[in-house]
Amino acid sequence: MTVSTAKMTHQYIDRVSCEVKNEKLFGDRFIQLIYCDAREKAPILFKALTSARMSSVLGFLNYDLLLKQNFPGRVDLLKTLKVDLFECLEPDNLTTLRKIFERKIRYDDVRPMPENPSAVVSPADAKMIAGSSEKSPMMFIKEKFFDVNELLGHENKRWIREFHNGSYAIFRLTPEKYHYNHTPVAGTTLDIYEMEGVYHSCNPTAALTAATPISKNRRVVTVIDTDTDEGTGVGLVAMVEVAALMIGDIRQCYSDFGYTNPRPVTPGLFLIKGQPKSIFKPGSSTVVLLFQKNKIVFSPDILANLGRRDVQSRFSAGLGQPVVETDVAVREEIATRKSAGI
Repeated sequence: MTVSTAKMTHQYIDRVSCEVKNEKLFGDRFIQLIYCDAREKAPILFKALTSARMSSVLGFLNYDLLLKQNFPGRVDLLKTLKVDLFECLEPDNLTTLRKIFERKIRYDDVRPMPENPSAVVSPADAKMIAGSSEKSPMMFIKEKFFDVNELLGHENKRWIREFHNGSYAIFRLTPEKYHYNHTPVAGTTLDIYEMEGVYHSCNPTAALTAATPISKNRRVVTVIDTDTDEGTGVGLVAMVEVAALMIGDIRQCYSDFGYTNPRPVTPGLFLIKGQPKSIFKPGSSTVVLLFQKNKIVFSPDILANLGRRDVQSRFSAGLGQPVVETDVAVREEIATRKSAGI
């Protein structure tokens, strides 16, 4: 049966103001055409549209070919996207849409870190949901997005075992967001590997109509051991960076300070919490964090927002119960180490 979302509003909670906000879904009609019509009536076309080749072509047409040169509507576009030039490192250099999406910010000043050494921080400016793999209804909403075994790769039995029945957080980056990902914890890299896949959109319509779209997409999995000297102390954490429609690449570019001397993430590399780790090429994309069982506690406001009944969300936990996202800032506390006895 076709899922119609043509007239559905999608709302989220602004964490700072606690206000309910309407999300402007970029390309919503196009996404509905792909997922609600092509997927059901023309599966071969749907497969082609979510392929790596088509995603690359769409990205080229949108970000490289059409807007490679300076464009006269730059100021209006920056306002539409709500890009704050004050926080940008090189505001005068934002002359193309690609440069806007790949902008750098003064994150030490405008995205300050919490003082709590056991805090887990958001890896991105994104809309977030969180939950536990063993508790309903969050189990249900998680299974709309990803299957843990498929997400990590069925052959990676060690990591599947380590994160069984653990907690998770999903961060949905929309096109206007700052597209660098930062390290959510401090610790030593145990493993990093890439999983090939398709390029599903992160628009809510994709989650409504395509089963576990995140775990089918191309993605990079980084497993971090935080139980080390100067680590965050929350066990193992898997950071899964997921490519999406019109995302051409996920480039690893970790820096200890600012954006200087970027280098690939490799096993054995110690990651300082809150530092730039990678960048999504233009578009919208997703980051998933997996935690071991009983290691972390999510921030109370984020958990309280999940079940708010006064918000219209396209995400549902079943029986009409909405699952509500919270808009969070990169390097902002979203969880902390679970104390003994809790």
